[in-house]
Amino acid sequence: MCFLLGSLASCVSHKQIAYFQTAADSTELAIQINNRYVPVIQNNDLLGIYVNSLNPEASSFFNPYAAVERTGTGMLTTQTGQIPVTNAVGHLVDPEGNVELPLLGKVKVAGLTSNQARDLIREKLKTYLKEPTVTVRFLNFKVSVIGEVVRPSMFNVPNEQLTLPEALGLAGDLTIYGKRDNVLVIRETDGKREFGRVNLNNRDLFKSPYYYLHPNDVIYVEPGRARVASADRLYQLIPATLSALSFLAIILRRY
Repeated sequence: MCFLLGSLASCVSHKQIAYFQTAADSTELAIQINNRYVPVIQNNDLLGIYVNSLNPEASSFFNPYAAVERTGTGMLTTQTGQIPVTNAVGHLVDPEGNVELPLLGKVKVAGLTSNQARDLIREKLKTYLKEPTVTVRFLNFKVSVIGEVVRPSMFNVPNEQLTLPEALGLAGDLTIYGKRDNVLVIRETDGKREFGRVNLNNRDLFKSPYYYLHPNDVIYVEPGRARVASADRLYQLIPATLSALSFLAIILRRY
């Protein structure tokens, strides 16, 4: 078994597992951040919308689900403090890109950022409320991380921004068997599915269009050769181990 573990470790070099490498003679000290991603509202998105004002009683009319049982599953930060996520009304954006709010009726929000939607709704509320404040959040911003990671799972993103390294961190990082130079990001854009490859070993990752993740992105970490080799060796060792145990059991019965 020790020989097996040693042989597997020798198959993976430091260069294959170290992140964000650069050339030895590089003088690069900083990388310009110029592709920061800001999500825009799309049809079928689920938005959390919470309204407040100087008159809480009047504001409650625009929060019809505020009395729903609180589950304590998280908090949203508003201009007036923090509120439970379950207090934010889940509004589904219809196929025409609208959400429907009490008194305001249908409000076109598709194509806007959450901040732009917030400002639009707040302006419309001034007819009914004094000094209204509005919080708009994506309730369906999630990414999935699968493959050779410690904790494959789907993760909700409360702050509307998540990078690829952060998502992998949430998943407990790659296992020693994961291929760091060929991570796959699956993304749906304008009704089309695209497949992007990212090399975590190289600092060019920070310039990649897949550095900032989009809602519903799927990150897949492929197994490397060491994983395949370990599986092959395991299947080879199991019969031999069982045979040895059977032989030992026969000897013990006789004595």
